[in-house]
Amino acid sequence: MITGESAPMPKEVSSVVIGGTINLQGILHIQATKVGSGTVLSQIISLVETAQMSKAPIQKFADYVASIFVPIVITLSILTFSVWFLCGSFGAYPHSWFDGTSNCFVFSLMFSISVVVIACPCALGLATPTAVMVATGIGANHGVLVKGGDALERAQNVNYVIFDKTGTLTQGKAVVTTAKVFSGMDLGDFLTLVASAEASSEHPLAKAVLEYAFHFHFFGKLPSSKDGIEQRKEQILSQWLLEAEDFSAVPGKGVQCLINDKKVLIGNRALMNENGVTVPPEAESFLVDLELNAKTGILVAYDSSFVGLMGIADPLKREAAVVVEGLKKMGIHPVMLTGDNWRTAQAVAKEVGIEDVRAEVMPAGKADVVRSLQKDGSIVAMVGDGINDSPALAAADVGMAIGGGTDIAIEAADYVLVRNNLEDVITAIDLSRKTFNRIRWNYFFAMAYNVVAIPVAAGALFPLTGLQMPPWLAGACMAFSSVSVVCSSLLLRRYRKPRLTTLLQITVE
Repeated sequence: MITGESAPMPKEVSSVVIGGTINLQGILHIQATKVGSGTVLSQIISLVETAQMSKAPIQKFADYVASIFVPIVITLSILTFSVWFLCGSFGAYPHSWFDGTSNCFVFSLMFSISVVVIACPCALGLATPTAVMVATGIGANHGVLVKGGDALERAQNVNYVIFDKTGTLTQGKAVVTTAKVFSGMDLGDFLTLVASAEASSEHPLAKAVLEYAFHFHFFGKLPSSKDGIEQRKEQILSQWLLEAEDFSAVPGKGVQCLINDKKVLIGNRALMNENGVTVPPEAESFLVDLELNAKTGILVAYDSSFVGLMGIADPLKREAAVVVEGLKKMGIHPVMLTGDNWRTAQAVAKEVGIEDVRAEVMPAGKADVVRSLQKDGSIVAMVGDGINDSPALAAADVGMAIGGGTDIAIEAADYVLVRNNLEDVITAIDLSRKTFNRIRWNYFFAMAYNVVAIPVAAGALFPLTGLQMPPWLAGACMAFSSVSVVCSSLLLRRYRKPRLTTLLQITVE
């Protein structure tokens, strides 16, 4: 829960344990040294709250313009009235410009009123919220939930994307990738032997072994319905597995039991050495290769003789490497941040193409890494799924939580990637960029409208063309400008997210 390690952590007498984590086997006698606000989980929640409070509010361009727009328009209206009235009073233009039923005062007042009516702060005010509203709806349709316009705005300028390893870049689930026999035993018999011993264990790696052996023997022989599979699986397991006696788990080393009155050992090198089992050089070499590729090797001995080994890994999500490459093409620097050990972290990073790796980092340290990248003004996005990621998710300018992650991670994030698919990181950033390009067009339409319409309403063209805009027509133009901005925002509904096949064609604009 805290380090993000993909393997369980063995505990001994006087070890520190953390409330909320799971004890896999054996009995614990514990002494509470911290309670309430002193617990690790409370401290993480406090870190999240502090980070959320420290986010500076973004001063929107529209807010600034709106604050000065109305005074400017009123001033222009008064100026328009004054110029036309004074020019008329001093005979600067002929009285024939206004008909006999009017006078210089009314003539000037109509220009002044048209200026007030035609000026449209509404279009400026609608430019951002309408686009953000459409974009959040489009994002939801594509499995990306956006928690607010601020997050959408920050995501367009992201410089760094930090990925957690376990459960984000990887699937967060142990699976057997390799099984190799180094004796005369048949592979099927080897898997049956290992599965029979591991069936009594609650260890996550044991479950992976059992699943692998089951599928090896019975793939394609099960009913199609899910309920049928589970019922049939229970029947098969009770009949297929060999009977294991005197089962015991050796903490931090593996398991041992008796099958057919012969001792079975399954675990690491330490378990083999303790029981005098010699691992042949070719198996040792194979095991080293597994470990260099971020896989856990499980050694198996039967009747005091080495039989074979299995490789277990937390496999990468299939889209991880192409998403990392796509981010690079977009001009974004990917970083991997994990509480896991350096060897595993570097092996995974090499496989996905990430050069910048930070390993063995605790939860508070993850938030510190985010802040260190923000020091030069860079915009940092964090993608994570666990409790240990939540401080970094909150500290980042843009936090993206995997939808299958923990509640605290989802609460701390600005985006939720509902489908647990890393491709949606690209979608979130691309949607943000497209949205703010649209907002810039909205501002252009709104500003251009006012720049052109206000002089026309003030009578700038009247001396040359005799064109005077009455207040009712000015009102219609004002409404049209708002409608045009809304229609511009609605064009975002045509958004199509980048596909994996085209991600690598994305370039920095």
